[in-house]
Amino acid sequence: MIPRILVNNIKNHFFQGKAIIILGARQSGKTTMVNYLLKDYSDQVIVFNGDEPDVREIFIDATSTKLKTYIGSKKIVFIDEAQRIKDIGISIKLIVDNFPDIQVIATGSAPLDLAGEIREPLTGRRYEYYLYPLAYEEMVQYQGRLEENRMIPHRLIYGYYPEIVTHPDSAEQLLRLLSDSYLFKDLFILDQIKKPPILEKLIKSLAFQVGSEVSYHELSQMVGSDLKTIEKYIDLMEKAFIIFRLPSLQKNLRNEIKKKIKIYFWDNGVLNAVIGNFNDIHIRQDVGKLWENFVISERKKYLSNHSLYHKSYFWRTTQKQEIDYIEESNNCYMACEIKWNPHRKPRFSKTFCNNYPLSETIVINPENVGDWIS
Repeated sequence: MIPRILVNNIKNHFFQGKAIIILGARQSGKTTMVNYLLKDYSDQVIVFNGDEPDVREIFIDATSTKLKTYIGSKKIVFIDEAQRIKDIGISIKLIVDNFPDIQVIATGSAPLDLAGEIREPLTGRRYEYYLYPLAYEEMVQYQGRLEENRMIPHRLIYGYYPEIVTHPDSAEQLLRLLSDSYLFKDLFILDQIKKPPILEKLIKSLAFQVGSEVSYHELSQMVGSDLKTIEKYIDLMEKAFIIFRLPSLQKNLRNEIKKKIKIYFWDNGVLNAVIGNFNDIHIRQDVGKLWENFVISERKKYLSNHSLYHKSYFWRTTQKQEIDYIEESNNCYMACEIKWNPHRKPRFSKTFCNNYPLSETIVINPENVGDWIS
């Protein structure tokens, strides 16, 4: 197994009287990571797989007495695919409250959170982690920075999903399967997506507009759907760890754009699968957008993996002055320009620099990216 950065942090929270919740997209490696975490506790673990119908029956109208009957003398309860189990948050709460010496670990894709199954019942009773596809930093720790830097052109096309990384010869086929089936499985199960063709049009539109500002109104016109449906589907895809939104920074200046956002994909491989383009990076006309998506998603993974709660934005004015990516921390701003060509020397807007307290300005390119995301 390629070691995950979250492992030690999660281990440090074992047996502290709280449930451990690990959320992430399907195929991102949640089950593999938990099995690794529990390898030294094998005789103390009971596993419930939410994909199994008889397991789901166990948790229907569960009581603490009923749950204890199934748990027996085990000290760790591992609930895999927990989003499939109705009212799972209430069942976990019963275990945490009544059996504080038992450690509950639950994994699930985002609908577990979408359905309100976890946060309300487990307020103050959980540690929550987000597992994304493999990160640049994790691969550097696994095989060294020199080798991983050599792989960047490949990562821009095929991304970091664990199965794609470990089976590079089948990457295209596996990504098509992933994007066609697994990523949207839970949304369809919960009947949240009423019109799959609209979803397909929408996600393709988002993929072609990576790095550009979008508005819900424009997207609704492009895909032929109403505004509420567009907003709902984007929200669902974000909570399913397929995409994330980057808002515009809008604090000081009257001419800053107010309502537009940028949308990025958590994984470049999924992005390319959606648009059906796996051509080599050297013949891609959209290499700048692929690089921007890669850099920003890797930075977001880095912040999450290290529990750094920085706010992220882009910035643009109506006069088209812009900065690709901004982080806010301690009321200061780090401004970043993201360039595939290391010889390009962009200028940072004087308007921005004169109106915001800056901690740093930085240009991210393939020669220095490793210092910023690992």
